[in-house]
Amino acid sequence: MPKLKTLPSVKKRFKLTKKGKVRRNKAYSQHLLSHKSAKRKRKLRQPGIVTGKQARTMSRLLGKA
Repeated sequence: MPKLKTLPSVKKRFKLTKKGKVRRNKAYSQHLLSHKSAKRKRKLRQPGIVTGKQARTMSRLLGKA
């Protein structure tokens, strides 16, 4: 079976944790921040985890089978 190619767009948006979970950044944290609460902005800084079928797809796109 040939090697899997990594998609550059996926490589810059997702990272794998040591246990193999797919980590992502959360949306809504780039602009229009003045009306968002400090608690909300703090929660947006925490990475999110991709779950389910999407996690499997992303790990494949990252070149991990």
